[in-house]
Amino acid sequence: MSGVWTFKNGVVRLVENPAGSDSNQSSSQRKKVLVHTSTDEVMTSYSVLERKLLALGWERYYDDPDLLQYHKRSTVHLISLPRNFSKFKSMHMYDIVVKNKNIFDVRDTTA
Repeated sequence: MSGVWTFKNGVVRLVENPAGSDSNQSSSQRKKVLVHTSTDEVMTSYSVLERKLLALGWERYYDDPDLLQYHKRSTVHLISLPRNFSKFKSMHMYDIVVKNKNIFDVRDTTA
């Protein structure tokens, strides 16, 4: 995960791969995808992702209507995702990767 931390109006944010030069501009605009490493399957929807997470022992929480949340009983980890898949960003993908080592990977799209 690369980028620059910015501070604006009292809020600190990570701006991923800022387009600082023309040579980096095309790579910084590439979309990221979450890939299940053992099958090389791209997670194209929450239903596909949920099947993988449930198979890994994650349980769905239904407490917050605005989020999809998953918890694993054997850990303190909680995965929180926006309900709308179009708002599924690389920060959510990296969160899943960190909490499921060697199971998922975040990759640049080829197109």
